[in-house]
Amino acid sequence: MHIVDMTMFYAPASGGVRTYLEAKHRRLQHYPGIRHSVLVPGAAYGEEGGIYELPAPLLPFGKGYRFPLRRSPWRNLLRSLNPDLIEVGDPYMTAWAALDAGRRLDVPVIGFYHSDLPLLARNRGGDWLGERLEHYVANLYGRFDRVLVPSHVMAHKLLGLGVRNVHVRPLGVDLQVFHPRWRDERLRAELGLDDSARLMIFAGRGSREKNLPVLLEVARELGGPYHLLLVGSCMPRRVPENVTVMDGFRPAVEVARLMASSDVLLHAGNQETFGLVALEAMACGIPVVAARAGALPELVPAHAGNLCRPLDAKDMARAVRELFEADVRRMGEQARLHVEAHYAWDAVIAGLLVHYRAVTGYAESAVAAHG
Repeated sequence: MHIVDMTMFYAPASGGVRTYLEAKHRRLQHYPGIRHSVLVPGAAYGEEGGIYELPAPLLPFGKGYRFPLRRSPWRNLLRSLNPDLIEVGDPYMTAWAALDAGRRLDVPVIGFYHSDLPLLARNRGGDWLGERLEHYVANLYGRFDRVLVPSHVMAHKLLGLGVRNVHVRPLGVDLQVFHPRWRDERLRAELGLDDSARLMIFAGRGSREKNLPVLLEVARELGGPYHLLLVGSCMPRRVPENVTVMDGFRPAVEVARLMASSDVLLHAGNQETFGLVALEAMACGIPVVAARAGALPELVPAHAGNLCRPLDAKDMARAVRELFEADVRRMGEQARLHVEAHYAWDAVIAGLLVHYRAVTGYAESAVAAHG
């Protein structure tokens, strides 16, 4: 079976979609009878290890993302690759190119709905734009042979728009990269903190949807010995005294070290479609305090963290205190076990293949058996 993935959500500092595609690409190489190709935008035509780049212009202020403008190069490459299945990971031009190619090749096309496009549009352009995008999403995703979503909250939204044949397929986490063994007892000294400091961390992009002002208010509310570490791009510059900022992109191995060396992850986002950073933190052996909103309640069980009211710094501070009053290390251990049991990439990929066999009709043992 030849599977082709394509998306425009692929940039040097990309988040969950690129992580998903790269994990999938590595693991599918170990399945006999499976060939996997990935089509992404780039500066020029190129191919390396089954990852194909097609020219597309950079988005202004787009942090390295490129926006394909023409269907034909993508459609033509798909036809030359002659896949048995196409999966598309964004709702833009590449999605329509995949549908065109799927019709011409007579192969199924799966749409993976990673981002809540109407909500993003509503946040930036108001209700009118959000409603227009709801109609667009319903029209587009109603055309796919099957639609995958990373969470139940996303499934509910698509079903509410009238899209059918929607299936929940959570993403996974690299259990070797994100691991408690990377805990570094020297981190507190690096930050100028006492060994007794209660270290909280948030890692990711400092976009508006992450609600970082709430985290800053949590730090003010808690005071010492609590300390908040913010890691990632576009972080705030003016912060309370008990907040340290590491601004800029960090590789996964460094993020894992910082997470494993902290006590708890804070996440104030209330619009998460999945929340991969919460899984990464739990894989590093630390519990999570998160807003009871979006997909985060699906990821954080009671034995691995605390949930709080969305956009409520006082309630998040309360949740943090309660977590430290309990056995925070034990909760971190339970968080790791939970991720191992439910979100290992090998299990995620095996689940994806069930969907692929269902839409293609492939059932031979070579596809079903992991090499």
